[in-house]
Amino acid sequence: MKRTTAAAGALVLLGALMVSQAPAANAIPSEPTNLALTATATASSVELDRADFQPSMAIDGNPNTRFSSGYQDNAWFQVRLQTPSVVDHVVIAWPNACAKAYRLQVSTDGATWTNAASYTGQDTCARTDTVQLNTAGAVSYIRMQGITRKSVYGYSISEFEVYGVPGRSALALVPQPVSVSRGSGAPFAVTAGTVIVASGSGTAPATQLATVLRRSTGFALPVVASSTASSKITVVVAAGNAPAGQPAEGYTLAATSAGVTIGADTAAGALNGVQTLRQLLPPEIEAPSVRTATWTVPPVTISDYPRFAYRGLEVDVARSFYTVAEVKRLIDHASQFKINRLHLHLSDDQGWRIAMTNPASNPSGIDYTALTRVSGATAVQFDGTAATGSNPGTPGYYTAADYQSIVAYAGQNGMVVVPELDMPGHTGAALHAIPQLNGGGSMPALTAGQTVLPVNTGNTSLGNANPATDEFIGQVLSQLAAMTPGPYLHVGGDEAPTPAAAYVDLVDTETSTATSLGKTPIVWNEASATNLPTGSIIQLWTGNGATASTAVAQRGAKVIMSPASKTYYPQKQDSRQPLGATWACGGPCTLQNAYSWNPATFVSGIGEASVLGVEGAFWGEFIRGADQAEYYSFPRMLATAEVGWTPQTARDQADFLARVSMLGGRMTLEGVNFFPTADVSWQTQIGARVTALSPTAGGSASIDVSVLAPGAAAADLTATVDWGDGTSSPVTLTAARTSDIAAMTLNSAFTATVTHSYATSGSGYVAIVVHRAGSDQVVTRVLH
Repeated sequence: MKRTTAAAGALVLLGALMVSQAPAANAIPSEPTNLALTATATASSVELDRADFQPSMAIDGNPNTRFSSGYQDNAWFQVRLQTPSVVDHVVIAWPNACAKAYRLQVSTDGATWTNAASYTGQDTCARTDTVQLNTAGAVSYIRMQGITRKSVYGYSISEFEVYGVPGRSALALVPQPVSVSRGSGAPFAVTAGTVIVASGSGTAPATQLATVLRRSTGFALPVVASSTASSKITVVVAAGNAPAGQPAEGYTLAATSAGVTIGADTAAGALNGVQTLRQLLPPEIEAPSVRTATWTVPPVTISDYPRFAYRGLEVDVARSFYTVAEVKRLIDHASQFKINRLHLHLSDDQGWRIAMTNPASNPSGIDYTALTRVSGATAVQFDGTAATGSNPGTPGYYTAADYQSIVAYAGQNGMVVVPELDMPGHTGAALHAIPQLNGGGSMPALTAGQTVLPVNTGNTSLGNANPATDEFIGQVLSQLAAMTPGPYLHVGGDEAPTPAAAYVDLVDTETSTATSLGKTPIVWNEASATNLPTGSIIQLWTGNGATASTAVAQRGAKVIMSPASKTYYPQKQDSRQPLGATWACGGPCTLQNAYSWNPATFVSGIGEASVLGVEGAFWGEFIRGADQAEYYSFPRMLATAEVGWTPQTARDQADFLARVSMLGGRMTLEGVNFFPTADVSWQTQIGARVTALSPTAGGSASIDVSVLAPGAAAADLTATVDWGDGTSSPVTLTAARTSDIAAMTLNSAFTATVTHSYATSGSGYVAIVVHRAGSDQVVTRVLH
């Protein structure tokens, strides 16, 4: 049935790296060059002077070899770079003999050393430390200066890696672009003096960008037609700016230290570029209020366009209602991943959600206002099962003004609204509100004393022998078409108990009416064997697709791929979820499962050219409100978005999971209530702001710390601050909202404010160190 059947995260620095399997051709580049591979390594001593413990063993790229020092606390290991370089971050892989405390130092000449970071506290070996240095200038030497050993043995290092540019997480983009080329040099910085230049027809996407950036940066970011400002983001919308052959939604994006330029042929294409630019900025850009951060965009060149034109999200507002504000929230969170269609399931057995008016010509005397007056006040009433629980649905409906507000807001965010009135089946709400529709073959038949079907009756259908039926179909579709500027009318057609001949007659009436109104009809795949008008669209959710394939061959139909096993979100994501169905996948429908399919080969006879796109769907049997809708839709919606956008040859599941893990903190700050699925090793990220730093004797420091750790509890996190003067202090982290799978809530950011008074002069930096229980990663963020 379509609807009626009911890990411990790895720790890594904000803007640092996650190593995964090599991506496919044209994918986002892997980790940048490890400068240590061409460096020269030396050390103060070597354990037992053994040849297999020499310093070179720590920079040979082989994790199975290691350097090991003599048995002294103050031993050191260092590398001399082949060419002086700015150092972004250092990665140290420790085997079973490690440091309990150590210091990272940098030097230009190997004689005068500057303390860049230090670590103390965690003494668990067999871990990897990622330390962000962001040196102010080029250095030639990087040294690990031991302070205290973990054991009586020396310091062992399997690999000592040095990187001059940020790791791959700086380009944690979903969906993955068609072509990405990483540049060199300094990043572009968004500052209080930055302006956004809208060229050609670029005002709307430029304004959208300004709205997002102002919220978290607090900068004015004026949108202007031209500017001589030294810091500019330019949005150009004019013919010839999109990648060749991709005028509808394609875009280019080029970022250097001098500025950022987004080019497109259409506003839709430019908006896609705007969404990519958001992901290139630090995660704090999605915060709901002003933050203090370094707002940088790495040097990069992107050429991008979608694989399929239609990338949709279906929202079942019929079983349980979503307010206008909730729908707009879903638009905000889906559109940033280039989802460009919002399919609203406006009617079903349990409710009718769009207001209709009584026409001047009304032969059957139908009171169309009763659809929302009566069936706008009803909702799903499950009596409770292990899969769905017993929480009753929410009633409500949209006025014409409400609906037009949603349509307009969706358009501003690059989404086209696809309205659905599901007929001839799933029409219980209409049969409950309108007496004239009951009879003439409607199902189920009324019993003695009934004038309408009772509320929440299932297995329903309109009757084709009832003269009021065609009149009703024509009127409601006409009114809905008049309110909808988009090209589509979804007329349902699924799971109808209607006898075969009557079913074909009713669906033919629906689809021919939609066509006469200038709309392209969309039907569920059960209706693909009817007399569909040429060019109709079939939404495939179940079955082997044989009749849909025939309609493609004989009627030129296009197909939206929504196979339940890949795109139905109210299924469990892993076994920890107490609610959710398992029928679609024979068990949990995981994030990996949602990613691992090809729409162009899923059904025999329906190839790439016949696939209009993909759509993810969440139904309302047990989901209530936007929070719960997001908990079941995210992160699987990200898989649907990439399946619909990225070329099949550029998709790689391990790489996708790595990028999603890096987006967890961004979505947390934005308020996306996503499920921390066990498919992903969610990255822990550190955001911090120095409100005062005077590391001289008698001076003080104050730091606001924010730790993003999806799915974690406060007890899972151990945090300390190294003050740069040889002292450190623990940090007590708290979160306003906890992670609770049963309650369908994701934890918010963990925060703390810590202060320190300097008895002696410090080194000019402070470092926040975080370790998550069960992880072999330690994260350090250095602040100067």
